[in-house]
Amino acid sequence: MSSAVSTLAPLQVGEPLLPERLGELTGLDQLGVGGELIAAFIGAFIVGNLMLAMTGVAGPWAKRKITAAFTDRYAVNRIGPFGLLIIVADAVRLLAKENIIPEDADRPAYDLAPIIVASSAMLGFAVIPMGSGIQLADPEVGLAYVFATAGIASIGLVMAGYASSNKYSMIGGLRAVAQNIAYEIPLVVTGLSVVIFAGTLQMSEIVAAQAETLITIGGLDIPMWYAFVNPFAFVLFVAANVAEIGRNPFDIPEAPTEIVAGYQTEYSSVYFVLIYLGEFLHIFLGGAIIATVFLGGPAGPGPAELGIVWFIVKIWAVFLFTQWLRSALPRVRIDQLIEIGWKGMLVLAFANLVLTALIVGLLEADADLTLTMLTVIFA
Repeated sequence: MSSAVSTLAPLQVGEPLLPERLGELTGLDQLGVGGELIAAFIGAFIVGNLMLAMTGVAGPWAKRKITAAFTDRYAVNRIGPFGLLIIVADAVRLLAKENIIPEDADRPAYDLAPIIVASSAMLGFAVIPMGSGIQLADPEVGLAYVFATAGIASIGLVMAGYASSNKYSMIGGLRAVAQNIAYEIPLVVTGLSVVIFAGTLQMSEIVAAQAETLITIGGLDIPMWYAFVNPFAFVLFVAANVAEIGRNPFDIPEAPTEIVAGYQTEYSSVYFVLIYLGEFLHIFLGGAIIATVFLGGPAGPGPAELGIVWFIVKIWAVFLFTQWLRSALPRVRIDQLIEIGWKGMLVLAFANLVLTALIVGLLEADADLTLTMLTVIFA
């Protein structure tokens, strides 16, 4: 492998994880299990605050700026330079509001729903290799873990809709679970096609498998990112992910022109902040999964230390794409959404999986045949 290609793999399999690095750096690894737990907590605190900081910028400020640019309008530009202090102003405004709870609300479910929506996304970042040695855990079932934790949000949305004692919230909750079921299966099945290529569910190994060179054109090495290897699967995965995070044209669970605000209609103050935060955390988690599975993770030009920079650039690119869809495409009807998921996306996802399995099987069979011939010739 050329030196140019090797820089596209900032994270190598077997490198110490972030908690281990922190343990060695601070001496906590000398304290046994207790020290390891403290190091893991510090690592989770760092990763969590990184994601929360990006979400804090994306929700109150970037979303408005991007939408205004697409629709030829003015966005926030009065409070602070470029309107950046709107982030602080919105935080104070929302948290200072009275937390109004419906009289007939089911309190345990009503209180827990926002926490579940936000925390399910945060849990997913635990196994994402972000480059520059930033990864909290690297289990062998990493990709399955991410899908599982992200799916927990559906429970929170249903709880929010049911517990609010509001017919519009209930409809929004039912729409959310119907949409997530219809598109989560194609999402997972399409992800399995990458697993077939990589031969593993471990996130760091999926990233490492994409560090090879796919083709060299004019002296430029094109990496074997799975978005290049299987662009059809990439398009399917991105479309299913947009439906999972509820962005246009699939923002059916909220649908302001139809059901007020869906499952979040009766939430205010800090509860609304948690649900709103969870929405953007899931957008960034979807971008992180796309970057890891199809775009080489933290891979990019330059030294390996820039891995985290390239990773953040990629997930912000996915965020920009979702905001473009939000401004450019109209919302589909609920019946159209379900039909697209079950009759279109699911069929295409399974067709892609079968085709991928056939191609990989033929390539391996051809490689085995070549090895056998060489063995016979040189025996």
